[in-house]
Amino acid sequence: MGRGHWLNFFMRRTKDDTNNYTKEELIALLDKSNIPKHVAIIMDGNGRWAKKRGLPRLAGHRAGIEPIRRVVRIAQELGIKHITLYAFSTENWKRSNEEVSGLMKILQEFLGKEALKLHEKNVKITTIGQIDRLPNFAYQELQKSMTLTENNNSLTLNLALNYGGRDEIIKAAKKLAKDIQTEQIKVDDINDELFAKYLFTEHLPDPELLIRTSGELRLSNFLLWQVAYTEFWVTSTYWPDFQQTDFLRAILAYQKRDRRFGGVNL
Repeated sequence: MGRGHWLNFFMRRTKDDTNNYTKEELIALLDKSNIPKHVAIIMDGNGRWAKKRGLPRLAGHRAGIEPIRRVVRIAQELGIKHITLYAFSTENWKRSNEEVSGLMKILQEFLGKEALKLHEKNVKITTIGQIDRLPNFAYQELQKSMTLTENNNSLTLNLALNYGGRDEIIKAAKKLAKDIQTEQIKVDDINDELFAKYLFTEHLPDPELLIRTSGELRLSNFLLWQVAYTEFWVTSTYWPDFQQTDFLRAILAYQKRDRRFGGVNL
């Protein structure tokens, strides 16, 4: 290949957004010293994925299990410590009884099949949200999975279940008010660090990167406090089609961001 051809090849590869890169090529481009510790994901598009194929919505939700496996594998490979998945929101109860019931059964099946495998990979399962409102069969399976994996420390797979960001903040404010009333803390003690301890995510650092699939440009009541300075990456890909290469492209995009946290670089 002549010099001109090499130049054209290089320009083509640097101008595109790495859509056609292989997993190995993307990993080679990563700055291994700048891998986010916590990545949050809004897993969106299951229903539209199913509709596009003439399938019931629950088929899309079932198809969404495999990308979770893919994400866990690549996250461990990269040394990421925490993955938070938006699995079921407080607003999702408004969906049909059939879909909600099906989602809870899929959750039970997922945990029943995957918990031991995740345990063998040293993955810890945790949750955020009001899980006591889940159906008993799903709640019990979740508790069993968390107990099984509670001492693992390679990766935390944090499932947001019956979770809403506003609900979380309201509950934190109520707890804080009660502690003020009982004089356990003083009003002047309240700051960002203290308030964060009252949130469901007290056991987690704030996410550095938030990924949303299906192309929607909104938070959907997810981690409203925690994502104050989180970098967002959105893809039009529906969640069931989300690949490890998509995850790697998100990490690469994150590494190119200038994270000033409100400051200014002169």
